[in-house]
Amino acid sequence: AVLMVLIVVLTSRRITAPLRELASAAERFGRGEEVAPLPEYGAEDIRRSVAAFNRMRERLARFVADRTRMVAAIAHDLRTPITALRLRLEFLPDDDNTRSMAATLEDMARMSEASLTFMREEAATEATRNVDLSALVDALCEDYRAAGAAVVFEPDARLALVCRPAAIRRALRNVIDNALAYGKRARLLLTDDGQAATIQVIDNGPGIDEAQMGRVFDPFVRLESSRSRDTGGTGLGLSIARSVVQGHGGEITLQNRAEGGLSVSIRLPRTGE
Repeated sequence: AVLMVLIVVLTSRRITAPLRELASAAERFGRGEEVAPLPEYGAEDIRRSVAAFNRMRERLARFVADRTRMVAAIAHDLRTPITALRLRLEFLPDDDNTRSMAATLEDMARMSEASLTFMREEAATEATRNVDLSALVDALCEDYRAAGAAVVFEPDARLALVCRPAAIRRALRNVIDNALAYGKRARLLLTDDGQAATIQVIDNGPGIDEAQMGRVFDPFVRLESSRSRDTGGTGLGLSIARSVVQGHGGEITLQNRAEGGLSVSIRLPRTGE
């Protein structure tokens, strides 16, 4: 009986090995990691499933690359007409109309440059590695403090996380910039529940209308109170942050605080460490 049980266990593990590899590859692919085509072996149904995953991975990678190239090409080609219009404005009288047109062209140029940056970041590939998330956040906040910004973070214990550190820094920088633009100061908290690490960025600004919460993550969306060129930006900061967080299999959420201000929570799963 013991021999039969041992044979059944070993046979089952051999049969399910391709499924475990498929599950692991799907998890890594969902976090935005580069995944090589999986070897197709095992039972007929399992081989078909692995082959379907390989085809899906290839199609998705091709679709994302084509979309990135298309949008980057459009943003790049917009530079020429914008530059031409700026030159034509130089020969017109300096009045309110020309100044308004010049400001509009400046907005268009900034949006074009932001689109190119967004596409480059989307297309960029960075290897994942195990980092001390607490040290990463502390170093980023120290850069802000060195520049005179009111950013507070008190690191606790070491918190290891498998991630793409440059991408995480970029996402955090966008969220902190938002907090400083509207709240003048930012306070960061880092917690760990064993399943995921959560970074909270808290400000004391005016908050966001509940009805507008879902829109702030859309590209180029700036709420009515943030349309000035001094504070409104191009509307891509939170879009980039969400793209980075979702690429790690996490989620980013917003919540108005009862005492005033906005809390942005970035939850990053610890799967795969």
